[in-house]
Amino acid sequence: MLTPADITTLWLTFKVAGLATVLMLILGTPLAWWLARTTSRWKGVCNALVALPLVLPPTVLGFYLLILMGPSGPIGQLTTKLGLGTLPFTFGGLVVASVLYSLPFVVQPLQAAFAAIGDRPLEAAATLRAGPLDTFFSVVVPLARPGFLTATILGFAHTVGEFGVVLMVGGNIPDKTRVVSVQIYNHVEALEYSQAHWLAGGLLAFSFSVLLLMYSVLKTHPVAHQLK
Repeated sequence: MLTPADITTLWLTFKVAGLATVLMLILGTPLAWWLARTTSRWKGVCNALVALPLVLPPTVLGFYLLILMGPSGPIGQLTTKLGLGTLPFTFGGLVVASVLYSLPFVVQPLQAAFAAIGDRPLEAAATLRAGPLDTFFSVVVPLARPGFLTATILGFAHTVGEFGVVLMVGGNIPDKTRVVSVQIYNHVEALEYSQAHWLAGGLLAFSFSVLLLMYSVLKTHPVAHQLK
């Protein structure tokens, strides 16, 4: 059965994943829209930077985030001047690291959904004298609903299962930065395999359930095949 410490790590994990997902949607939506519409020569560079966490070892990304957010790093010096202190080994640092690591799982589905819409709906809205914001929220967002659903599920699920980056940036501090993937590692290291099974099996069931939900919902949407 789950111990009180396991339940605490689950609560902290879902809190980090929920907050990170909201931030990723806020940051990723305009970025994905720009990537889907721009013809800039910098598009390839930006696409590569966004997708970099997909191929970069998590410990490498975590190491450089630790340096950048530490007392001598530019981000650490900025947050210190703002009175926020340094971010490593804090809840805030954990959220920032999770946002950067899981961002491609939000941006890429949104970019594909925006690109699939095409120009005709936007041109039709323009003939009705709709402004850019009105067009985006009244035309683009409803048509891109499968992309938003996919981005939300993948961003949240990927953040829940992250290990390397959160261990490098957040550490292993009980009730503060110890998330469920780190707790599984602690159980295995202590040869507490039954406790590890409860958490690992729970994450396995969770991951399968959210993917099943996503594909079930997308199957019923008329433009969802363009995102697969």
